[in-house]
Amino acid sequence: MLEDTEKSYHAKVWSESAVFDNRLIFGDNLLSLKALEQEFTGKVKCVFIEPPFNTGSAFEHYDDGVEHSIWMGLMRDRLEIIKRLLSDDGSLWITIDDNEAHYLKVLCDEVFGRRNFVVNAIWVKKSAPQNDAKLIMY
Repeated sequence: MLEDTEKSYHAKVWSESAVFDNRLIFGDNLLSLKALEQEFTGKVKCVFIEPPFNTGSAFEHYDDGVEHSIWMGLMRDRLEIIKRLLSDDGSLWITIDDNEAHYLKVLCDEVFGRRNFVVNAIWVKKSAPQNDAKLIMY
């Protein structure tokens, strides 16, 4: 797994009343997800992703303007792995903006099933009301 261990976080607690093994991984998302599959298939309780919003802009660390069909393919690859990682009572939280939110919702319906959709929320930052993001939960 290509991981920046200085930016990653691993909290492990084992006690009589609670067992949790939380990880925040800073690294290439596809390689990290594939590596996690070996140990964590069906065991993950919560996944949070913030994919590129596909706004058409180019940033220092990634291109946020790929062809829509390519973006959808990249998302499908990751969502299918996330589905395998999630436990039966696990949840997926995704932040996205209007550029791809509705297409992502349909894609998530295909991967996770429409009956598993929980909520679509809008998050408005108080410091910058014109900047909002959609939150999709499965």
